[in-house]
Amino acid sequence: MNTGASTFSQGVDLSLYIITGISLFFLIGITVVMIYFVIRYNKKRNPKATNIEGNFTLEVVWTVIPTLLVILMFYYGWMGYKPMRQVPDNAMEITVYGQMWKFSFEYPDGRITDTLVVPINQPVKLNLVARDVLHSFYVPAFRVKEDMVPGKDNFLWFEANREGRYDVLCAEYCGMLHSFMLSSITVVNQNAYDEWLTAAPIVTDEHPGLAILKQNACLTCHSQDGSKIIGPSFKGVYGRTQLVETNGETREILVDDEYITRSIYEPNADIVQGYMRGLMISYENIISEEQVADIIDYMKTLK
Repeated sequence: MNTGASTFSQGVDLSLYIITGISLFFLIGITVVMIYFVIRYNKKRNPKATNIEGNFTLEVVWTVIPTLLVILMFYYGWMGYKPMRQVPDNAMEITVYGQMWKFSFEYPDGRITDTLVVPINQPVKLNLVARDVLHSFYVPAFRVKEDMVPGKDNFLWFEANREGRYDVLCAEYCGMLHSFMLSSITVVNQNAYDEWLTAAPIVTDEHPGLAILKQNACLTCHSQDGSKIIGPSFKGVYGRTQLVETNGETREILVDDEYITRSIYEPNADIVQGYMRGLMISYENIISEEQVADIIDYMKTLK
């Protein structure tokens, strides 16, 4: 029974069933033969060792049959994989950004979301972009998984054929909070998708700086309550002096607008003592100066 939710499910599952079936057949067969040989040719039954001559027919059989089975497994594997690289011309394109430790999705109209919403029976191409380290975009229910490699273009596509909500996982270890890098894909009918796409953004009382921090996964590394995670906490940091390492030298700096802006655009310029270099990427082409100002304004509220 096909339990997948995309057009790839049947081909991928069939390949898995065939490979698993062949593997189980040989596992059981070889185990039975081994047990038979242990009993049939033990020392009590054969106190004197005898030499067994080779059998040409048997050698041909156990060479030809495994070769044919390997070719069979390759054929079904290839037939399941080949359509995954052939994107239909009418596919809707969405960009997926992977970073420690969050997926975000950018639609053609510029909308950025934390989860993916797609219409049923519509081919969707996901352009995969890794902003920091190696990630892997994996949707178990759709039977699709592709690596997200920094500096390398990659993609996957799917066509969902069942409405519902499906998990999105990162299938490549990408750091301490790898297991928290979760998202979802919601498949809806075309009318519901059109309504969602044209709906006005939900207005909240959330500070715009906090919204920017959440959107860019900043809070996975920086806490708001003073606790230490990957990077320094945002609580009470504005206006405080702290020791940093700059070009191998230790110096004391004041956490002000200039320092925060430099830390966002040049994160490895000044490393706070006690923290590692190279874990944060530059957000110069991701977060605008106006958004940096909103972040600074929000940090001032975390006394």
